[in-house]
Amino acid sequence: MTALTFSPLFDLRQTYFMVAGIAGINPKVATLGSVTFARYAVQVALQYEFDAREIPDNFTTGYVPLGATSPTQYPLSIYGTEVFELNRPLRDVALSLALTATLNDSSAASAYRANYASTAAYTPGSQPPTVVACDVATSDTYFSGTLLSSAFENTTTLFTNGSARYCTTAQEDNATLEALLRGAVANLTDFSRVIVMRTASDFDRPYAEQPAIVNLFYANQGGFEPAVRNLYLAGVKVVQGILAGWESTFRDGVRPDNYVGDILGSLGGEPDFGPGGEFNDNPVIPSSMRRRMVKREVVGRRRGRPMMMKMGEGRRV
Repeated sequence: MTALTFSPLFDLRQTYFMVAGIAGINPKVATLGSVTFARYAVQVALQYEFDAREIPDNFTTGYVPLGATSPTQYPLSIYGTEVFELNRPLRDVALSLALTATLNDSSAASAYRANYASTAAYTPGSQPPTVVACDVATSDTYFSGTLLSSAFENTTTLFTNGSARYCTTAQEDNATLEALLRGAVANLTDFSRVIVMRTASDFDRPYAEQPAIVNLFYANQGGFEPAVRNLYLAGVKVVQGILAGWESTFRDGVRPDNYVGDILGSLGGEPDFGPGGEFNDNPVIPSSMRRRMVKREVVGRRRGRPMMMKMGEGRRV
């Protein structure tokens, strides 16, 4: 994606990007085959991690935000890819266009999702596929199960100050968005023209009394084929809508009414989550700055001055 955005062969300043793929789904929000459009993408696994068998008694999970000492504390060390916020009005337009699609389903998916009806909180997971506005959690680790899904649901809420609604699990979105944002910083792309669409191929957690290993490895959930088909069925409606309304609406762009960008405020504006673009007296320290601090402290130690941070802490950051 970086090679594309920085290629001199293309002018992408008015290009709309649809980041699309299949995903795991939170049964509290939607079900197999559903189509989701995100406002937030949250990189939930960019944290410290304990093995769950060694966590303190007062911890609910082994994941702890970087720089923090508790799962409920906001991260104090920021890399910049933790959270991206997209253009909400554009998201809503894309959702309305996708709602005109007739979604695909399968008998296997219908039968499997019925198992979730016994848990009141999972009622959306037991219903037919729909088009939903909700948010994506990304992780290089393919996680599954009630405990991890609940932990990362809480991380999504924490990192966005309660604004995001966790529903899908993916691996690539934050990396793709970082590449597009870097293009926008260089005035090569327009980050307010990015859409993230995910379709649900499998549940992120088991239904009541089902072992997590069965849900992940052995159950025939039946959601993969409907999810793949619905990528096209819903996605093509968005593409057709943009083309049809190019002159009247989309050529000049859909003006956002919310902050658009990353957790650092790289494109300007004030994020309604995280530390924003100004650190100053804020205790949050960008990881690049923290590494520079460690380097200066090491040099100071070599010159006989006291060292403020343990080297082990610097390496982990």
